[in-house]
Amino acid sequence: MSIVRSSRLAGFGHSVPGRRVDNSEIETALDLESGWIERRTGILSRYWAEEGDTLSALAANAGAMALSDAGVDRAEIALTLLATSTPDHLLPPSAPLLAHHLGLTNSGAIDLAGACSGFLYALTLADGFVRTQGRPVLVVAANILSRRINPAERASSVLFADAAGAVVLSPSTGSGTGLLGVDLIADGSGYDLISIAAGGSSRPFAPGMRAEDFLMTMRDGREVFSRAVEMMTATSMRALDQSRVAVEDVSRFVPHQANTRIFSAVCEKLGIPAKKAVSTIGDYGNSSAATIPLSLSITNEERRFASGETVLLAAAGAGLTGGAVVLGF
Repeated sequence: MSIVRSSRLAGFGHSVPGRRVDNSEIETALDLESGWIERRTGILSRYWAEEGDTLSALAANAGAMALSDAGVDRAEIALTLLATSTPDHLLPPSAPLLAHHLGLTNSGAIDLAGACSGFLYALTLADGFVRTQGRPVLVVAANILSRRINPAERASSVLFADAAGAVVLSPSTGSGTGLLGVDLIADGSGYDLISIAAGGSSRPFAPGMRAEDFLMTMRDGREVFSRAVEMMTATSMRALDQSRVAVEDVSRFVPHQANTRIFSAVCEKLGIPAKKAVSTIGDYGNSSAATIPLSLSITNEERRFASGETVLLAAAGAGLTGGAVVLGF
């Protein structure tokens, strides 16, 4: 039997809902001047779910694309991880339904709630499973954030979007592929910077509650910006050091698509040329955990990852949670 030495990213997929929402629609609703959103975020458009769309179906579309790209028999998938902040229901988890939609009859399935960093956490757990069990894992990150936006709050309503991205991690007998370095971090001192106040067990539904209490709010955008830049930069440096990869040897940088100013600042602090940074935020907005796998899938369609490439991923988001991963191909 072959010895599993590492994992490898074998397939990529992504999906967005059918409704494209251009900046002009939001700028009109918020009485903003034309071009305001693009200047501050880099976003031109985003996709929002329509009535009847479900998170599990959106995730299944991305998962099916990744499975097809990987050429993996669905019966071989041993675990399905779904990173999401917007499951179909509070209970039960959505991952079992996702696996059912995809016909993954031999797979365990679980949700992970890691906000914008959720995909990196899921990817790290998947890598450990592949290495120890020698079986492939499907990782999907998906969100329908349009249903959690407060349309009257400018800070969040201009940013957030709906999308799904997916990867298949398969076992590899070689070295130098898969996750070469990982650094994950959490800082609960910023727990309330991005939040949904009600709906959890500490503040369950009660008569007389305001609808706004169940929608997303961003308490201090400037602090979110500074702490996200600091977190993504620090974790990236540690992950690169752990993997013994020099910054100049990074072939592509795939950051969480929070806004262009954040990842431009991270590029500058790390010394990564802007041309190496993958940017999808202009067309797709910020879909939290889904942005990195969506960006991986899109950049792979444009120019497939080649053997020997080294890719850096980094994210920071609500919680605060963050992290960075160095991938080898």
